[in-house]
Amino acid sequence: MLVEPFHISISTPDYCPMLTIDGTFGEGGGQILRTSVAMAAITKMPVKIVGIRSKRPKPGLSAQHLTAVRAMTELAGADTTGAMIGSTELTFIPGEISGGTYRMDIGTAGSISLLLQCLIPVALHAPGKVVLDITGGTDVRWSPPIDHLRHVLLPALALMGCDVSIDILKRGYYPRGGGRVRAVIEPSRIAGVDFYRETVDMVYGCSHSSRLPEHVARRQRNAAISRLQDRGYDAVIDTDITAAHKGVASTGSGITLWCGHVGGSALGERGKPAEVVGFDAADNIIRELDSGASVDVYLADQLIPCMAMAKSGSFTTRDLSLHTKTNIWVSEQFTDVKFDIKPSDRIFRVVCR
Repeated sequence: MLVEPFHISISTPDYCPMLTIDGTFGEGGGQILRTSVAMAAITKMPVKIVGIRSKRPKPGLSAQHLTAVRAMTELAGADTTGAMIGSTELTFIPGEISGGTYRMDIGTAGSISLLLQCLIPVALHAPGKVVLDITGGTDVRWSPPIDHLRHVLLPALALMGCDVSIDILKRGYYPRGGGRVRAVIEPSRIAGVDFYRETVDMVYGCSHSSRLPEHVARRQRNAAISRLQDRGYDAVIDTDITAAHKGVASTGSGITLWCGHVGGSALGERGKPAEVVGFDAADNIIRELDSGASVDVYLADQLIPCMAMAKSGSFTTRDLSLHTKTNIWVSEQFTDVKFDIKPSDRIFRVVCR
């Protein structure tokens, strides 16, 4: 699917003003790049992003960021310049968003979740169904696990009128990756929603492992259930165990829990007991549930671009992550919406107007 940048003959200043985004804003990481090209594709606003990851040990576009840019270039029929490894400046001139099937390989254990966060809001604006067949990491550090998208993000998007499904064909862990996911996005009109805290009746989850003894996933599950019950929460957690057979690329484990619009997760590590992995995941979702917020800190940043498109909506969250603050700032650059942030009794209320 990797496509080379191409050039259009339209004179950008006569066609549409070009917006310049400072890539050093906030955390100055890949989030500002991904959200900027997504918002550019949706609003059809040409954008130049400067200072991309300029404060990082290895500045500029990495292979994972380049995959996102090239995927967006094809999905949005865009013209790009500066799409190369190490580039700290990118120009993205969007065209027409197209339906169809797109296959992409992030390489090794690059996060499929982060790529989908970028592509889904754009694909919702296509004139026909979009199918994304992506290879990479499904459960890796520094990104929400794929089960968080399936069981926390997608139900929230459904409330906003969005028809999206995600199937896990194979899990991929760090460092080998090799996971594969198929996402289907139907054309949808995004509506604003006021998210309220749902009644907590049951925590659900999935404890998974690949090429490890079967007891690893079960011990993670049992530990999580024990911790949740100690805190007064009932739980139903399934196990997803992949045996060590030929053709399985990754070795690893993890557990994701969800309840309404909040989740918690943890990944296995060499030398880390399975019980600790289960306890960590349980503690993470307990922190979210006990806060009384309507959405967790990871869903909060994922909702911002869709709320900007709907020009309405609200939620409460336990904390405002740098990703959330970055997405708010970028969304306000591309649209005329404003996000009001109101601290209230240990949580933050975010309102789009």
